[in-house]
Amino acid sequence: MSIFRFKAIEYAQNRTPVKAKAPSEVISEYFGINVFNQSTMQKYLSAAVFKQLKQTIELGQSVDMPLADAVAAGKKAWAIEKGATHYTHWFQPLTGSTAEKHDAFFDIEPDGSVLEKFKGSALAQQEPDASSFPSGGIRSTFEARGHTALEASSPAFIMEMNSTKTLCIPTVFVSYTGEALDYKMPLLKALQAVDKAATAVCQYFNNDVSHTMATLGPEQEYFLVDKALYFARPDLIATGRSMFGHTPPKGQQLDDHYFGAIPSRVRTFMVDFEIECLKLGIPIRTRHNEVAPSQFECASTFEECNLAVDHNLLLMEVMEKVADRHYFKVLFHEKPFAGINGSGKHNNWSLMTNTGINLLAPSTKAKENLRFLTFFINTIKAVHDNTDLLRAAIMSAGNEHRLGANEAPPAIISVFIGTQLTEVLEELEKKSTIKLDKGENLYLKTGISKIPPVLLDNTDRNRTSPFAFTGNKFEFRAVGSSANCASNMTVLNAIVANQLTLFKQAVDERISDGEKKEVAIVNVLKSYIEDSKQVIFEGDGYSDAWVKEAKKRGLSNVTSCVEALDALLEEKAVRLFEEQGIMSHREIEARHETLLENYLKSIQIESRIMGEMVFNHIIPTAIAYQNKLVEYVKNLKEVGMGDDLAKSVKETIKQIAEYINDIQHLTNEMIEARKVANKKEKIRKSAEAYTKKVKPFFEQIRYKVDKLELIVNDEAWPLAKYREILFTR
Repeated sequence: MSIFRFKAIEYAQNRTPVKAKAPSEVISEYFGINVFNQSTMQKYLSAAVFKQLKQTIELGQSVDMPLADAVAAGKKAWAIEKGATHYTHWFQPLTGSTAEKHDAFFDIEPDGSVLEKFKGSALAQQEPDASSFPSGGIRSTFEARGHTALEASSPAFIMEMNSTKTLCIPTVFVSYTGEALDYKMPLLKALQAVDKAATAVCQYFNNDVSHTMATLGPEQEYFLVDKALYFARPDLIATGRSMFGHTPPKGQQLDDHYFGAIPSRVRTFMVDFEIECLKLGIPIRTRHNEVAPSQFECASTFEECNLAVDHNLLLMEVMEKVADRHYFKVLFHEKPFAGINGSGKHNNWSLMTNTGINLLAPSTKAKENLRFLTFFINTIKAVHDNTDLLRAAIMSAGNEHRLGANEAPPAIISVFIGTQLTEVLEELEKKSTIKLDKGENLYLKTGISKIPPVLLDNTDRNRTSPFAFTGNKFEFRAVGSSANCASNMTVLNAIVANQLTLFKQAVDERISDGEKKEVAIVNVLKSYIEDSKQVIFEGDGYSDAWVKEAKKRGLSNVTSCVEALDALLEEKAVRLFEEQGIMSHREIEARHETLLENYLKSIQIESRIMGEMVFNHIIPTAIAYQNKLVEYVKNLKEVGMGDDLAKSVKETIKQIAEYINDIQHLTNEMIEARKVANKKEKIRKSAEAYTKKVKPFFEQIRYKVDKLELIVNDEAWPLAKYREILFTR
């Protein structure tokens, strides 16, 4: 194994950048060329079909069969002209990644001839085997049928890879009996709910608003390691993270990697995957070095939330495929290396009206700021009332490793809004009476008219906050880097929709009691500030003092993924999802079970690879080196040199023997604990046993192994070391 390690280092050191070539030097000339977007539709669909399809998408209606046939003909003509030979329904099962089954664009005719075909029925619906996808008990193995159905609001695209081209059709994935088996269906329903609720509230301020959409701009963090070094680490292959590895003498302590010059080979990779993304209509704009060595970030501009989720998943797919031809491996795991930063996926979220207004952007006009404060305060109230549900939406085995460590937000859900806005809310809350001037220059006599000059420029950013306001949007920073954004966006939009619904009911009740509209709005907002101010925190979220302070405030700090996921089954959460029409009780229970199973299997795999590496790599290597030292001591005695010269070597031999003994003992105990956990009948009990009885062994075993790494001869150590993985580019 050590020979493999040094061969991997040699390969990594001798790489040369692979050239990346764009179709044009001007991005606008190739942006979206592989997308069946509106401009492409107009070329391949008749005017009547295009108009009908556009109207269907805007109204959120399903595509009927005559329309599906016409659209399928246009897509087939476009795709074949672009060189595509196959098509697939592209969907998002509960595995957390995407899925696809490719079918060729042809049928065999009765006379044996071959004819290119793509019917509307194939576009609108297919029946992939649902039994092998996670369903949380909704489908049994013998009940295999599931349906993928066209989701017209997200455009079809052509995926290019290794000279092959496939037409990909975004779809939802549901069971034969209609339950959602994917992440997209609940997201679409949550977006409909927030559209309805936010639009109704907008009517207080502007009757022209007929539609509101949630927007999303994900920031994607990731690690990039050489492929050869990746394959020299069985733990990275099996789990996406390193189970062992001593911290290198130089890590991220000098902060010299952050925003530093991008290594040439890495930069070429970035340019290459950005070209592929731009061809797919993904508006990727930002690239830079992150804090940890070999950690990087890319970000796309804001889009409609559903499309942004699709684009982020596509981005991750493209990055992995392009990395392969650059001899890299992309690590999306939330905590691939101990002792340095983990990776997140900051979800920048806001609400936008059909009239072009960002509802979370302050204005120079006080009347418009009342609208801003309405959506701003309601969002905070939604977070305050649903912190446990938000946490459940971002918890996973990977994020459990990450949260609360090395600049990651803590598991305590809090909201950062900045000093200026905090003062505004405090002043609004304290005013016992609010006077309103009449006319167009309506403003509140509370200092609110003074907000605009300071908000956008002076609202600071708090890297320690899991949910921070950053000028004209909220940044949900606690999301893990490997996550499907649909999960947390479903919950966030659902709780905001629910809160806005309650807000409108409260305001309408006051208006019916005789209060003026503006007075009613302000009075309800004041009560919300008082109810939810405990969740607002401006300080250091990494500090121990905040953990104590949060407890005093009544904010929960659930660091266990298993316990955090229980929030999904709370009566309040179930009622919220059902009342908003997002998920049924059965679908929620199924998701809870699926997430528990994913967690359990992730920790199980980590435990198994750790045991394998201990017995197959670590202990044999340590024993072999120990025997060499024993031989050395024997040789000293044979040439007549006393015990004094061998004293330090004997001490090293003793240390190695103790570490080997401890590692073997701890690993055997871990394996026994795993066997007990596997025998639990209920998934919840089994997952809990893995958390409490198996996972605690990880750090204990790791500590001993990492100590051995410092003692054993470097030439004999079998695993690629942190300094090699993180600094060989």
